[in-house]
Amino acid sequence: MRSSRVPSHALLSRALGWSALAALAVDAWWGLWVSPPDVVQGQFVRMLYVHPAVATMCYAGFGLCAVASIAWLWPRLRSPRWDRLAVAGAEVGAVFCAATLITGSIWGRASWGVWWTWDARLTLTAILFALSLGYLALRRAIATPSARATVSSMVALLMALTVVVDHYATDWFVTLHQGETLPVPSPTVHGWQLATMLESFVAFGLLFAWLVVHRYRMETLEERYDAGAYTLALRSRRSEGGSVAAGLTVAAKHTTPAVVLPGAGAGAGAGTGTGTGTLGGAAASSVSAQRTVEVPAR
Repeated sequence: MRSSRVPSHALLSRALGWSALAALAVDAWWGLWVSPPDVVQGQFVRMLYVHPAVATMCYAGFGLCAVASIAWLWPRLRSPRWDRLAVAGAEVGAVFCAATLITGSIWGRASWGVWWTWDARLTLTAILFALSLGYLALRRAIATPSARATVSSMVALLMALTVVVDHYATDWFVTLHQGETLPVPSPTVHGWQLATMLESFVAFGLLFAWLVVHRYRMETLEERYDAGAYTLALRSRRSEGGSVAAGLTVAAKHTTPAVVLPGAGAGAGAGTGTGTGTLGGAAASSVSAQRTVEVPAR
């Protein structure tokens, strides 16, 4: 009798998924209809309810990847689950990093008049996105799981360092990008703008968690599939070896036996002087001292 109990990971996925969907709907409603336009930026201020939250989730993904990679590199904590969590964080972080670049370009076109400029913050974010793609490509290039996890962990630490520099780029470098909006003692946004911005962090945070849970689950299934495929291939090779051995045994049973007949002292036409003759009066052999005649097996 099959149990009707829903697995815990499925319940978590449903809870996060529906919560993220509801929070994103609220964020869209508040951001498009409730929150008023800005005095300076006008309607483009509504990017404030997407871009900062998306960029934060980008940092969270790569931060999660770095923490899990450190746990993998620590011998006492090393476990496949840390590697799965690292790749889940990196892949989700790469998605949010791409969204950060896209939304930032749209907002920059409205604020600066250009889609792209080699500003410190923008350049570092592009480098971070390139590193994330390299991380994912590196995992596909190395077949051994332990070596793949170790080498990719090094790249994860490099991405974490890039995240730190990218975050403080507006303080360390001369940049067109505005400084931090939150958290600061006296924020420049207030009222519905502040409420909608805070709600956007909650919405995209739930979406981030939902994606990480699904990506972790997918990585687990991929590992099980690879292990099953390896076992199946090993069994197939073993069965092929057994079939070949059985075929050789059958062939050995049906091989025609050979009977050695000692020759007569002087056969018809013989002249070798060895004391060995041929069967049926054939010409005597000058090389061998005896004749092998094959008798069909019964």
